[in-house]
Amino acid sequence: MNGHEASGGEPAVDKSKRDEGVAKATQAYMLYVALPLWVIPGFADWICHRKSAIEKTSGTHESLTHALMMTAVGVPALMALLLEINASTILALAGGFVAHEGIVLWDVAYAADRRKVTTTEQHVHSFLEVLPFMSLSFMLCLHWDQVLAMFGKGPSRASFAIRPKESPIRTDYLVAVLSGVTAFIGVPYAEELLRCYRTDHTFLPHQKPKHPGSLP
Repeated sequence: MNGHEASGGEPAVDKSKRDEGVAKATQAYMLYVALPLWVIPGFADWICHRKSAIEKTSGTHESLTHALMMTAVGVPALMALLLEINASTILALAGGFVAHEGIVLWDVAYAADRRKVTTTEQHVHSFLEVLPFMSLSFMLCLHWDQVLAMFGKGPSRASFAIRPKESPIRTDYLVAVLSGVTAFIGVPYAEELLRCYRTDHTFLPHQKPKHPGSLP
């Protein structure tokens, strides 16, 4: 048997080409599946907030936490789209994820005592938490050399340089994604914050209702 053939008679796949193919498939999945899917539960969550009359219950304080959550994941995600993925980008993604999870705990703990958080909204939250974790995990696997390098391991050196991608993502894709995020996340949550502030002119937390069982 030829050394270039597998036991079944099929030509053996070159490992480097296979690894390259897996990396490209993973990147394509993140760009064309995971990132667009992120918008759907984000918009659904806004609908849930609106139905629960957030402006009259948990108020501007909770809407502010939503803006902070979007910033925590949005800024690192934008970095990953525009900049080379190296140690600095990975740290930004990891830091954004940790910050997002912390704000989620703050948000839910505050909202649960002041408005009705439905089963549907809780299910939407599960997607909003798992998608950032999944994306971060994929990024760590794709750039494992930089992860190891940050701990002084592996053959590479950790790079903290902030520079544009050598092979930029297609402009039409960036325009489509950023337009979708603006239309279905940016605008709705800006409307929510404005609606809340018009009703509740403070960013301070509300007192818990005396009768939690009567939450709207």
